[in-house]
Amino acid sequence: MNILILANHFNPGGISSYILNLAQGLAVKGHQVYVGSAGGEWVERLKKNNIEHINLPLKTKSIISPKLLFSYFILKKELRDKRLDIIHSQTRVTSVLAYWLSRKTTVPFISTAHGFFKPRWVRLRFPCWGDSVIAISEAVKEHLIADFKVAPDKIRLVHNGIDVKSSQKPVTSNQKEIKEKFGLKEGPVVGIIARLSEVKGHIYLIQAMKKVIAQIPEVQLLSVGDGTIKKELENLARGLGILERVRFVPAVADTREALSVMDVFVMPSLQEGLGLSIMEAMLSGLAVIASSVGGIPSLIKDGHTGILVEPKDAEALAKAIISLLRDNKKASELGKNARELIVKEFSLERMVQETEEVYRLCLR
Repeated sequence: MNILILANHFNPGGISSYILNLAQGLAVKGHQVYVGSAGGEWVERLKKNNIEHINLPLKTKSIISPKLLFSYFILKKELRDKRLDIIHSQTRVTSVLAYWLSRKTTVPFISTAHGFFKPRWVRLRFPCWGDSVIAISEAVKEHLIADFKVAPDKIRLVHNGIDVKSSQKPVTSNQKEIKEKFGLKEGPVVGIIARLSEVKGHIYLIQAMKKVIAQIPEVQLLSVGDGTIKKELENLARGLGILERVRFVPAVADTREALSVMDVFVMPSLQEGLGLSIMEAMLSGLAVIASSVGGIPSLIKDGHTGILVEPKDAEALAKAIISLLRDNKKASELGKNARELIVKEFSLERMVQETEEVYRLCLR
């Protein structure tokens, strides 16, 4: 198949990771894959894997932007010249673009719902869902049915997958060297890898760390990711008197080094489709503490593959973090079970195969 995957941009993030993994997996199976976006830091990663990138003027969040019209004409020609069989959109903007392309060319299109959406009247009036809609978790599937009245037989549940065969060891195994790179000192490290956005719940983690540090003074927090609320989070940590124990570092293309120096991984999200960084932490064998929201319970079985807490509960987060830092045996057991779950049920091979099946159904 000749497949076009669309996204607004290709900068570091969950959707870009999903596209890169999917494109690589499909290419290995003999498909010709193209990625269309406004470009970004990770385009070079596509090129290294011999996946062609189509530059589109899609730096917009508006579905009525003229940029969609320009992109439409670029892609209409590409659909013809490259004899594309499937369009696969990843965002609201690209779904609207794919909808009109599909209507005018009869090339079927699929959309992936990576999370939860506000049921605004525009989206309800002009849904622009694909011929099939991939939901990345059962919670997202239920959301599409309940809030957007998407027909259940139109939705296909395909969990995100990650490359479980790739080495989870960092480039260097020197823990001291990696810690110095991230500005960390000696002592246990609590970590989070997520964009700095209110929905990720960093505020509650920082509040929890105040309580954790009171019990375990040498503990540090490593936050990996970029975002709009960095200054707010720094001010919060400063106000709580723990800024010197918190390190904010930019998003990284390869998370293995960051994960390798963490003792506990925390994801206190207020909303989460599934959680790629949670999956990466689980694959690395880390004990994970996460909010019981969205698709996270698909990954975290409380007390078996991690610990679940209620969202916005800094007290519960602190209690869970302290318990794992003080009980290495329990943390190790949770990490072992977590890794086994990812390898068994959330492999990249499985995701690629199930996505490929959705494509074939649309082509019948």
